[in-house]
Amino acid sequence: MKIVLIGATGFVGSAILREALDRGHEVTAIARDPEKLQPHAKLRPQKADVYNADEVARVVAGHHTVISAFNPGWANPDIYDLQIKGARAIIDGVKKAGIKRLLFVGGAGSLEVKPGVQSVDLPEFPAEYKQGALATRETLNLLRKEPSLDWTILSPSADLFPGERTGKFRLGADQLLRDVKGESRISVQDYALAMIDEVETPQHIRQRFTVGY
Repeated sequence: MKIVLIGATGFVGSAILREALDRGHEVTAIARDPEKLQPHAKLRPQKADVYNADEVARVVAGHHTVISAFNPGWANPDIYDLQIKGARAIIDGVKKAGIKRLLFVGGAGSLEVKPGVQSVDLPEFPAEYKQGALATRETLNLLRKEPSLDWTILSPSADLFPGERTGKFRLGADQLLRDVKGESRISVQDYALAMIDEVETPQHIRQRFTVGY
């Protein structure tokens, strides 16, 4: 499959890239610094302005699927506005290119911790992640109003950490998953596995889903 991966050098994007290449897919990797990408026979590094819908359309044209792991940076003071601006341009660019399948890396903040209450709205939600989490929630809202795309958002568990690719996890819908200890955890390697599984065998068209142990 020919995949475009936006944000390929980030924490989540790099794990998705590795999983996709290991499974034999051809990946056009969009990154701020594509020279950071290790050469691979099925990898095509590309630099592009993801805030420009026309440029997004140009680089994604001719591919089967687009995955966005775009994030302007958690420390960026304008993360909320920039993340939404990027999401809108990516959505518009993918539509202009005539591609139907678009997947986004979501956040845990918009998952419900109890009926009607999302994690990001709790007073104890970490302040340093709140604006990014709110922007990710708004991206989900944008996609839910989008009639023409076969979109999917995959939200991780609350603790997304570098670990092992176990292949042993659970999938959920809009509620935060917790293990037998009450913890909400998933390795970034298993998150990437779940993402590429969804690319290969779509099970959540026009839905958000989550993954956790």
